[in-house]
Amino acid sequence: MTFARVQRLKDVLARRQPDLTVLTDFVNKPHNIAAIQRTCDAVGVHELHIALDQGAFRQARMTSGGTYRWVPVIQHFSSVDAASHLRGQGFKLVAAQWSERAIAYDHYDFTQPTALIMGAEKQGVSPELTEMADEHLMIPMQGMAASFNVSVAAAIMLNEARLQRERAGCYQRSHLDPETFEKTLFRWLQPNIADLCERLNEPYPELDDEGDLINPSAWFARISPMAQAAGLPLRHIMHKS
Repeated sequence: MTFARVQRLKDVLARRQPDLTVLTDFVNKPHNIAAIQRTCDAVGVHELHIALDQGAFRQARMTSGGTYRWVPVIQHFSSVDAASHLRGQGFKLVAAQWSERAIAYDHYDFTQPTALIMGAEKQGVSPELTEMADEHLMIPMQGMAASFNVSVAAAIMLNEARLQRERAGCYQRSHLDPETFEKTLFRWLQPNIADLCERLNEPYPELDDEGDLINPSAWFARISPMAQAAGLPLRHIMHKS
């Protein structure tokens, strides 16, 4: 790691938008989830919420590759519970779904706290979430196709969110609280050590300006007995971090 790399990560993190997120409603094709996650990173979404069963979720995570590091995924087994959770956090629920009350996506104000709900291609957003949603958004179509691929539709709408938020100056200052900022930065810089600390319920060690442990020998000497007792592969962690 270099000082310049650390600064770049800080700059990217400072532009994250914690009040903009996506909830995929049992979108089960891994490549679609990976594409949505990539778009989330590009527009500054801080977290992606996925309602999906465990097996499909594991496959989606494997497919997402490196993007998983930059946009963590919050898994839910119930899309209704996920939507209720997001509403409780102050998000407005917005379903990408055609209906009689749907409005064009670019007529919606994406500068307000928004959870964009994307459904599977054939089924669309579930009836339960369609009913729960505060707004329905559509992308006007001019051809024979009735809709875009779900990942393409998400990219179109999220790019509109980016444009609106750029005009409103939302990317010009950090919106993350200091604790979340520092913890996320550590995970970005030292993902394997962060994972080990979380498994052991240990605080993150201190890093220098280049993102490296300040006293790695002392830290690993202290943490090794804990990791061995828990059956965690410390050698792998030391090699990869």
